[in-house]
Amino acid sequence: MGIRKVSEQPDWQGKRVTVAGLGVSGVPAARALRARGAVVTVVNDGDDERSRAQAAELEAAGITVRLGDGATLPTGTELVVTAPGWQPDKPLFRAAAEAGVEIWGDVELAWRLRGPDAAPWLAVTGTNGKTTTVRMLASILEAAGLKTAAVGNIGVSLLDAVLGEEKYDVLAVELSSYQLHWAPSLRAHSGAVLNLAPDHLDWHGSMEAYAADKGRIYEGNTVACVYNVADRATEDLVREADVEEGCRAIGFTLGTPGPSELGVVEGILVDRAFVADRQKNAQELAEVADVQPPAPHNIANALAAAALARAFGVAPQAVRDGLRAFRPDPHRIELVEEIEGVAYVDDSKATNTHAAEASLASYDPIVWIAGGLAKGASFDELVQASAKRLRAVVLMGKERGLIREALARHAPEVPVVDLDRTDTGAMSAAVQEAAALARPGDTVLLAPACASMDMFANYNKRGEAFADAVRSLAATGRA
Repeated sequence: MGIRKVSEQPDWQGKRVTVAGLGVSGVPAARALRARGAVVTVVNDGDDERSRAQAAELEAAGITVRLGDGATLPTGTELVVTAPGWQPDKPLFRAAAEAGVEIWGDVELAWRLRGPDAAPWLAVTGTNGKTTTVRMLASILEAAGLKTAAVGNIGVSLLDAVLGEEKYDVLAVELSSYQLHWAPSLRAHSGAVLNLAPDHLDWHGSMEAYAADKGRIYEGNTVACVYNVADRATEDLVREADVEEGCRAIGFTLGTPGPSELGVVEGILVDRAFVADRQKNAQELAEVADVQPPAPHNIANALAAAALARAFGVAPQAVRDGLRAFRPDPHRIELVEEIEGVAYVDDSKATNTHAAEASLASYDPIVWIAGGLAKGASFDELVQASAKRLRAVVLMGKERGLIREALARHAPEVPVVDLDRTDTGAMSAAVQEAAALARPGDTVLLAPACASMDMFANYNKRGEAFADAVRSLAATGRA
């Protein structure tokens, strides 16, 4: 894959390190480096009240902080450690490249700072399903009696996990494409790419670059590279990866598995990868009913989690027990209420077309609530794939017109309500319009296929607004 090898962990004493960005990753990175004797300067684009408070705390620890200027490389910088969201084309990084200065992300730093007896990493990436899969994996590992934590892009700092006093047997690690881009020496025990679909192309520059960054998760794997049989691109990434001798390609499928795959047979999740004589034998792991909710894409998540756990030697019973104990985070195909025979489901986390398509494939018929910030996406394939399931559509948000145009092209017979508003109160109006269109047996589904920031602080707030509107509808007795 052309990943450049980097040198071993340097002697930090006196090393001049620039940390790009404050926040969840920047602050612990700066503190960890300073504690090891590095001369640390933090640069940050913002200069707001929160940034100033963080800067004051860091400066008290002997760290220089420069607010309002994240573009200029401090003189004498020998290494840059960046927050994952900073785009590769920023002037700071161009200056670092011209000066021959390496750039690491917080994941790379955590990998390089881990001790000699550090817990191995079971790593997960993909366009959609990462958080759910990592939390499923952690639940399975806990059911096996292992000390573990779900960390990384899931919100728990890898640096905190690696440098903290808690000793883990294994870590379940969620990694975004941003984090992988800046992690050149990461070598996981086993890794999985769940799926690949266009996303964050404004950051990566192209689909090819996005996929290549996702594929870094396989580099140097020692036991298993887990891929999605239904998504050929994920298998291609396995083929391109430089792995340790003996590392195996393990597929997961919603169909009957072949040798070296996990899949589904008559409602049973089965393993034909980590069994004796996998040409003839299969091991039952769990029932489809053990996975909640049992939507197809969530079954795929469960199979990926099971594959990583089995690669680590977890027994079949722990897979079953862990899946039974797991409950998804809010705003992921979450049933809010059933009102007069109509189910109201919150999948606000479906912030791109790939996630929305998986969500829409789980229900029929649907009154679909969609719209927001498109992030450069096209909606034609999504509408074509889902048109037959749609009873009606309610659109809101800044770039809802793109979805409306796709519906006009590919589903002109489907009724569309276009709410010309982007205020937060639009959600209540959307739910009321959807309720008027729905019939008993239908699902009113919030699966926006768009980001939320045109109307809400994040997808959580959007989902909460939907749930509040549904509960208000239930309280009035209207449908």
